[in-house]
Amino acid sequence: MANKTKTEKRKGGQIDKELYIQIGLIVILVLVIGFNLGKVSSGTSGGIGTVSASEIIPTGIPAIYGNDMGVSYNDVSASNPKLADTTIRKLAQYEDMELSSEEMARYITIAGSISCEYCCGANSIIFNNGERACGCAHSFAMRGLAKYLLRNHPDMTNDAILSELGKWKVLFFPDIHEQKAQALEANGIDSTNYINLASNLYRGIEQGQTSGGSMVGGC
Repeated sequence: MANKTKTEKRKGGQIDKELYIQIGLIVILVLVIGFNLGKVSSGTSGGIGTVSASEIIPTGIPAIYGNDMGVSYNDVSASNPKLADTTIRKLAQYEDMELSSEEMARYITIAGSISCEYCCGANSIIFNNGERACGCAHSFAMRGLAKYLLRNHPDMTNDAILSELGKWKVLFFPDIHEQKAQALEANGIDSTNYINLASNLYRGIEQGQTSGGSMVGGC
């Protein structure tokens, strides 16, 4: 009887040990699953909705050209359509400016890298030869600003000028760019860079994730 009791104890201890191992494995598995679900959750909901309009809407007077042109980022908003249209016309007044061959080459590079896709379906605001490709007021404004900066501030780089065009484009279409910024951030792309946000570089990245939005200024 004593030997049988010892055997039963050994079997009982072995069963307990196996049970503890199984419980431990289950706990580890639950922790791993929970960790992975947390990563997925942060990658989907954490990336989306983390960008507010205040982070991408430019404000104040443009440092390089604002005073000379008499324009302010603050003048383009849905709350004052009349002032917005006046500001757009100020930017657009240089659209017919004649450029030198060197300036035109830069102009084609810059203006060919941005479009007004929320207003018209053109690939960019100009054709490959530099002629206007979109007749909306927003495109006139961006083309006018590009020519003004090329003529009056030739020391600005192409990217710096393109970035300025992007800032105004964000002001023209604030809601859709806020949604696009969220899509960019969800893909690990810096949405505070206006070339990323408003040029053709990531055009269409927001498709399927946006629900339209207001437009400032006539199209």
